[in-house]
Amino acid sequence: MVRRIDVTGAGGVRLAAWEFADPPKTGESERVPGVLLLHGLMGRASHWAATARWLSERRRAVALDQRGHGRSGKPPEGDYTREDYVDDAEAAVEQLGLAPAVLIGHAMGALTAWQLAAKRPDLVRGLVICDMRASALGAASQREWESWFKSWPLPFATLADVRKWFGEDDPWVERPNPARGAFYAEVMAESADGWRPVFEPEQMLKSRQTWVYDAHWEELAQVLCPALVVRGVDGELGRAEAQEMVRVLPHGRYAEVPDAGHLVHYDQPEAWRGAIEPFLDGLLIPS
Repeated sequence: MVRRIDVTGAGGVRLAAWEFADPPKTGESERVPGVLLLHGLMGRASHWAATARWLSERRRAVALDQRGHGRSGKPPEGDYTREDYVDDAEAAVEQLGLAPAVLIGHAMGALTAWQLAAKRPDLVRGLVICDMRASALGAASQREWESWFKSWPLPFATLADVRKWFGEDDPWVERPNPARGAFYAEVMAESADGWRPVFEPEQMLKSRQTWVYDAHWEELAQVLCPALVVRGVDGELGRAEAQEMVRVLPHGRYAEVPDAGHLVHYDQPEAWRGAIEPFLDGLLIPS
């Protein structure tokens, strides 16, 4: 079962939320815990499909296509601020009836999750932060991304070409990574001249520039719910910074996934489940 639910985000932007499995059945007096899954920059809700399916064994799990991504609206002008993304997630939790929800975010989606948890603690019962740094990345990082987007050999002739370029030929790839190729194939759509991303690279850069120059430690310190920081051992979040994030979080915990890069849940799906499931199960136990 795959079901789409429309959500109205900040400024009236239409957002697509997705359920990939039926939630568990309960008695009339019982309430199924809610989970909102937030992808990273350039991602889409379907990247969470496997995670959402096992989550749905005990919870109601909904993944959101964030603005500018997937099947959600893509405002042509502006409207890609941090406030927009956080307000969208807030609207999703409320309109989908998930509160108090567990938020699971990857990369930029993790930042959105912890900023929402800091803003609206009444809506969030738990938080999983996957491979997202709290420190500022700076102007050099943004320039690198601009150059990287320009290096994409668009359009791709076939999806096999997409998988090969992002999994092997991309200069950012240190060694062949089929999972990375599959990840990017998921965000491509066929057009008249070949395969192109479902997002606009310029809008991705606009989204990124709203957080890349700033540090986000203050919002971490304001997260009152239990929070788990997860990193891939070969990902972008280093161990020292991850452990400092755990220290800053009032109720922080730490997990790492061996043999995983930045796309932790794609690289090692079983180990990813093993890292976060005990934490999630603990949230189901009344305190």
